[in-house]
Amino acid sequence: MIYLDYQATTPLAPEAREAMLRWLGGPESDTFGNPHSPHRMGRMAAAAVEAARDQVAALMPTGGRTIFTSGATEALNMVLLGTTGDVLTFATEHAAVLDCAVAVEAQGRRFTVLPVLPDGRADLEALKAALTPQTGLVAIMAVNNEIGVVHPLAEAIAIARSAGARVLVDAVQAYGRLALTPFSPDFVAVSAHKIHGPKGIGALWMAPDTTLQPLVHGGGQEASLRSGTLSPALCAGFGAASRLAFEGMEAQMFHVKHLENIARDLFEGWQLNGSAEHRWHGNLNIRKDGLDVARLMSDCRQVMFSAGSACASGSGRPSHVLRAIGLSDAEAKSSIRLGFGRYTSAAELESAAAMLNAAAREQGL
Repeated sequence: MIYLDYQATTPLAPEAREAMLRWLGGPESDTFGNPHSPHRMGRMAAAAVEAARDQVAALMPTGGRTIFTSGATEALNMVLLGTTGDVLTFATEHAAVLDCAVAVEAQGRRFTVLPVLPDGRADLEALKAALTPQTGLVAIMAVNNEIGVVHPLAEAIAIARSAGARVLVDAVQAYGRLALTPFSPDFVAVSAHKIHGPKGIGALWMAPDTTLQPLVHGGGQEASLRSGTLSPALCAGFGAASRLAFEGMEAQMFHVKHLENIARDLFEGWQLNGSAEHRWHGNLNIRKDGLDVARLMSDCRQVMFSAGSACASGSGRPSHVLRAIGLSDAEAKSSIRLGFGRYTSAAELESAAAMLNAAAREQGL
C-alpha cells in the first residue's frame, strides 16, 4: 500500500513508539505510576511528562505555557468556549472551530464566519470590516487541512490586535512543519498524530497574560484548566515526535518540496485547488472535472488518499473548503487530496500517480 493521506494522520515515528513503550509499564515495572501521585513512581512519571512538555513547547511561540489535551479539537473548544466576547473566524476553518458556533451563541455571544479569497487565503479586508469593540476572539488556522493554503497569520494577528481582540491559531497542519516562533497569537492548538506522534493527545499553548474558563472539572491537573490523569506514555510519544520535528524541520521542508515538484509533473493536466504560491508543499488538492472520485478510490485501493478532509469523508457532501473558494458542487466532488511527508518516497509517488492517472483515463479523462 502507498500512504498519501498525511493530512489525516501520519505514521508513528519509531522514536516516538520507543519513548512510549517505557511508560506503558506492567506490574513488574516501576513506570506505571500516576504522574499526579507524590511518591517516587509518581514523581518519575511526572518528570517524564514535564520533559515531554518542554519538547512540545520548543516548537511553540516563545514564552507562555503549554497544556496537554486529548487533541486539537479539545484545545480549540477550550478557547472558543472559555473566552469572552464575539468570535470571528473563516469559512475554510476545521469543523472543530465551525461546529462550535451553536455552543458559542448559546452563551449569548455572536459567531461570525468570514469569507476567504478565491485562492483560499483569509480575506483580511473582511476581517477589518467585521471587527467591533465586542469582538473577543479571532480564530484562524495556519495551514488549511484540505487544500494546504498558508494563511497570512502575521497580518491577521496585527489586525485583530488593533481592535483589542485575542487570536486563536489552529496550527494542527503547521506545527512541526513551519516555524510558529515568529508569531505572537494568544492561543495555539496542535495535535500529536499529525507529526508522527500518537493519537489521543494534543496541546494548547497560551500566552502569558491569557485566562480561560475550564470545560472539564475535577482535579484540575493541567494548570487548573483541564482535569484528568495524564498519560505519561502519550506525553512521551508526543514529546519525542516534537523533538524529531524540531531537529529535522529544514530537512523535511526540503524533502516535501522535492516531492511536490515531482508530483506536479506527474499530475500534469490536473487542476490545483487553492493558492499555488502560499501553501504547505506536502498537500496537493487537485481535480479533473467530471472525475468520479468514489470509482477512482475503488479502482486504486492500493493508494491511500482522500476526497477531502478525513472528518468529512464518506458524508457525500461537497467539501465546505472547496465550496468556500468558489468551486461548484461538481468541481468539489471531482477533487482529491494527496498528502505526503517524512516517510514518502519519490518511487511511491510515481507508482501512485501511474495508478491514479490510469484509472482517470479509464473514466475517459
